[in-house]
Amino acid sequence: MGRALVVEADGGSRGNPGVAGYGALVRNPSTGRVLWEGAAPLGRESNNVAEYSGLIAGLRAAQRIDPAAEVVARLDSKLVVEQMSGRWKIKHEDMRRLALEAREVAAELRRAGGSVEYGWVPRAENKDADALSNAGMDGRTIDRMLEAPSEPDRRAAVADEDAVAEEIVQEIVQEVVEEVVDPTPAAVLPGPGHGPTTRIVLVRHGVTDFTTAARLDGRGGSDPSLNDAGREQAASAGRALAHLLGGSEARLVTSSLARARETGAAVGEAIGATPVVDAAWDEQDFGDWDGASVHDLAREQPDELARLRHDAAYARPGGETHAELAERVLAAYSRVVAAGGTTVVVCHRKPIMVVLADVLGIPHDRVWRLAAAPGSLNALEVWPDGTVSVVFTNRT
Repeated sequence: MGRALVVEADGGSRGNPGVAGYGALVRNPSTGRVLWEGAAPLGRESNNVAEYSGLIAGLRAAQRIDPAAEVVARLDSKLVVEQMSGRWKIKHEDMRRLALEAREVAAELRRAGGSVEYGWVPRAENKDADALSNAGMDGRTIDRMLEAPSEPDRRAAVADEDAVAEEIVQEIVQEVVEEVVDPTPAAVLPGPGHGPTTRIVLVRHGVTDFTTAARLDGRGGSDPSLNDAGREQAASAGRALAHLLGGSEARLVTSSLARARETGAAVGEAIGATPVVDAAWDEQDFGDWDGASVHDLAREQPDELARLRHDAAYARPGGETHAELAERVLAAYSRVVAAGGTTVVVCHRKPIMVVLADVLGIPHDRVWRLAAAPGSLNALEVWPDGTVSVVFTNRT
């Protein structure tokens, strides 16, 4: 059995439709302690869309804390509670879409051994979520984990294989532009919080012969080294980082795969840092498809390839689901955030996508809109109040 968690969610719109935002939190029902709180603006939307958005954010946060959580979701919107409980029909298209997304998250929790129930509460008993939703309407984005997510046991991780998948065909070689526009790392954006920021630069490795041949290349494959183009991309990434950091100190982490370690070695030489290997940043394991040509798969097994890319419950035999990948990558990301300071992480396209999708709240069906070219840099700033800014992406 997973942890018992309470999600409190709300949303509002000043005008209905008007300036909208949502707020949500996850609470320990035994102690009353808040484990996570979040808020975000939504632009011009209705109250109901905002309320559904708060519910989804709260359910996803509960899932991050424990993938097999037993969740009670409390809202002061009787409409959302009755619709999610299946007692009222959903007529509005936007609400149908959001309800489906919320049900998908609930289904993932149930498949992992958890549960989700919905309950209505008076507005006076939902004041914390209401305050967060007002922060969202004021334009604030909050994603504050107040307790580190628990490490799920193997049973929960295996159950999670039926969760949210995805997939990958590595992007074909892109030329690296060696000139880097100076974003002045110490003051890229004025932060909403006070105190020092944590800065993270995610670097995709340079290309290998597998990359240029459009072959799937996961953590369980043949682990090829960089080719000549990949080594030049690694050197270029190192020069870019040296320019970006301007001599300031940074930690350096790489995945355990050869192409990331080799790229990390070039980066480390350029910035004066010794790489530390963390296998949690490895690329996804594609099982029996590791090394397969994407072109051949598209021609011979197009339905299975589409499932690998889009089906949230699909994994190849011997491989990983997207949920398992995301679980280990986000745990590694949390460790980097907790370390503070500046950290450069050299890894792979899928882990970069996982982190960006998580901090931006991008749903799985849109995650492939995020580009991460070989040798590219992607920077984030995490402020003391938990706010995350994506400073730039896919910079070559």
